[in-house]
Amino acid sequence: MINGRRIGVVLPAYNAAATLSRTVIELDPDVIDEIVLVDDASTDQTVTMARKLGLEPIRHELNLGYGGNQKTCYDRVLELGVDIIVMVHPDYQYSPLLVPAMASMIAYGEYDLVLGSRILAQNSVARGMPRYKYVANRFLTFVENIFLRQKLSEYHTGLRAFSSALLAGLPFERNSDDFVFDNQIIAQAVSAGARIGEVSCPTRYETDSSSINLRRSIRYGVGVLRTCGQYRLHRHRVRHYSYLDFEPDEVRAGLESAAIAAKLAAEARGSARTDG
Repeated sequence: MINGRRIGVVLPAYNAAATLSRTVIELDPDVIDEIVLVDDASTDQTVTMARKLGLEPIRHELNLGYGGNQKTCYDRVLELGVDIIVMVHPDYQYSPLLVPAMASMIAYGEYDLVLGSRILAQNSVARGMPRYKYVANRFLTFVENIFLRQKLSEYHTGLRAFSSALLAGLPFERNSDDFVFDNQIIAQAVSAGARIGEVSCPTRYETDSSSINLRRSIRYGVGVLRTCGQYRLHRHRVRHYSYLDFEPDEVRAGLESAAIAAKLAAEARGSARTDG
């Protein structure tokens, strides 16, 4: 818990048995109130390892895809009544040690969505990111910033923190079950007027880390560009897309209420320390 806000971490897992323990060990139990792991029909011992680590995994009998896995994660963690949700990939590519920092940015009312950027303030290629992925990342991010009118350093990270007020207000169940889910939910957040922040995130590119092949990478890139076009068409009322068809004002009202509550809580805690 941070500033009176309950923190939940979701782990969308697929064949993560070799890296899961390293990921979970670095999740701070003094801060994190709930951990939800969803196994997407892994063929290894991910579920067994999760149970050894004291988790109660949810298992998909059939592989629903990366986006489908996240949907189950978010549905479950919202049921648990947390205030902030942080997604961490259990392949240990992203640092779990950043969960408190990212959650704090929301818990004190400054942001609604925080992204862990592999690009911000570091040389990603020197840290092991394949050069072709870096080039694709930079190109897609450039296009997305133009179409979504943002100034983000990266849209393709697997380390994200959400205000529950934001996540509960977005129709994420309408998003793709594939990897483009990640970009669609950012487009939804932008549509809702969410305040989006970033932190620099060191990443690891090891043999145990998950990765998609070139064919799926190309399909993902096409999906990202399609999402950009759909966002602009929907915004200008040329065409409508179900995942973007919601009332931004309603989501924004919930975000404003959550931010005010967070800041009041911080002020109350500060006054209590001063009085003490």
